[in-house]
Amino acid sequence: MLKHAIFQGILERRMVAIVRAGTADAALQMAEACIAGGITALEVAFTTPDTLDVIRTLRQRHGAEVMLGAGTVLDPETARQAILAGAQFIISPSVNVDTIRLCQRYQVLSMPGVMTPTEIVTALEAGADIIKVFPAEVFGPAYIKALRAPLPQAPLMPTGGVSVDNLAAWFENGALAVGIGSSLTGPAANGDYQAVTQRARAFVEQMALIKQRWPGN
Repeated sequence: MLKHAIFQGILERRMVAIVRAGTADAALQMAEACIAGGITALEVAFTTPDTLDVIRTLRQRHGAEVMLGAGTVLDPETARQAILAGAQFIISPSVNVDTIRLCQRYQVLSMPGVMTPTEIVTALEAGADIIKVFPAEVFGPAYIKALRAPLPQAPLMPTGGVSVDNLAAWFENGALAVGIGSSLTGPAANGDYQAVTQRARAFVEQMALIKQRWPGN
């Protein structure tokens, strides 16, 4: 799949679920619960044991029906391993120019993490495709609007603190997409994967309403 198709897939879904667990098996169950609830863009964080195996397994199970990325990628070496395992996008908590360049080399979407305008410009100049604003809960949805005032061209994906209740506010303030963590997958810590599926469905239902109000953020 070419990079522009991956970008379009994120635009259509507007949500990326963050899969982070203490074991590979728990990560797979968490991912499957999200998919069952209708969220089909997933970031498997490298803080999860055997992350590469999780990505490979999900790719084998779901093929092109699910968009898979690797998260918490700190360097190009890790990014390269994730790409070979089947990752279509690479998400980082910070800006690493070498990692962004590697993603461009292999036509994989790059999503570095930023917090300031300087970091956004640095990431864009290096070739980043989507800018992850992290940790977004520190300043809230209004910060997205503030960033887009001087940088309207920046495709921003707030991550951290995104919930069903405030989902609309992020898009109202100009978010392109959102990364969703514990507000979606929290019940998995107690083995309640059915609750994760129910929360995923709630996010999907809310997103359908948001797309009607802001069809082209």
